Amino acid sequence: MKNGSKPTAGELAGLHLERLAAIEAASEPVYAIPSDYPSGYHVKAHSHSRAQFVYARTGVVMVSSRQGRWMVPPEHALWIPAGLEHTVDMLGDVTMLSAYVASSALTERPTAIRVVALTDLARALIVEAVVPPEEVCNPVRHGLIMALLLEEVLRLPDRPLGLPFPADQRLAALCRGFIENPSAHLVIEDWAERMAMSRRAFTRAFRRETGISLSTWRQQAAVFTALPRLASGESVTAVALDLGYESAAAFTTMFRRMLGAAPRAYFRSPD
Repeated sequence: MKNGSKPTAGELAGLHLERLAAIEAASEPVYAIPSDYPSGYHVKAHSHSRAQFVYARTGVVMVSSRQGRWMVPPEHALWIPAGLEHTVDMLGDVTMLSAYVASSALTERPTAIRVVALTDLARALIVEAVVPPEEVCNPVRHGLIMALLLEEVLRLPDRPLGLPFPADQRLAALCRGFIENPSAHLVIEDWAERMAMSRRAFTRAFRRETGISLSTWRQQAAVFTALPRLASGESVTAVALDLGYESAAAFTTMFRRMLGAAPRAYFRSPD
């Protein structure tokens, strides 16, 4: 890489392969590293033998696997189980802090992807954890930070930023169509009719395939569409109207119910 220049896609791919090799070669219980990616960058399908705890310090990260899609906006983190193949897409310029955790270091081993909200303590711990080994002044302190990080990450509150996809191809096609053209006015009967099912049979089938109701899925899909746009600075009103909400207030009510804060408060800057 030339001094002061941005890495090319090829250079980033090479760096990613180097990171994967370093992760697999690491002997310590927690191996933590920072990484930066430009907007639009795609990390191809891969997996690692360690679980990964990903903190998106800036930008929005989308992780996809056969289980669905998960979005990690600023001030959130994602737990990816060991061995799960996934891809990563950067929505905006991303600064990502990752802790890779050996299975032997865990008393609990979550098997599902989780999006979690960061506490102030967890944020401070992951920032400290990625300090390069050559800059660690006190190894004992650093070891305590890693141990406390392990305790804290399993206690973080879940956030509904996962979007499970059904295995049924016809139902998955309906879901993909909705993501391409989201609306606040999805009618269950319309989807049931297109599947040649009664409303009751359809609602049961959708919950069986995704684990959640169509209403909840629709709201989460709307959040998926809205978050990258809000993170890039678009107005709440413009996003709300594009998604079919009658007003910014109606959209804000849904957003607060799903994520616990109004859009502007949600994207506060890190301390």
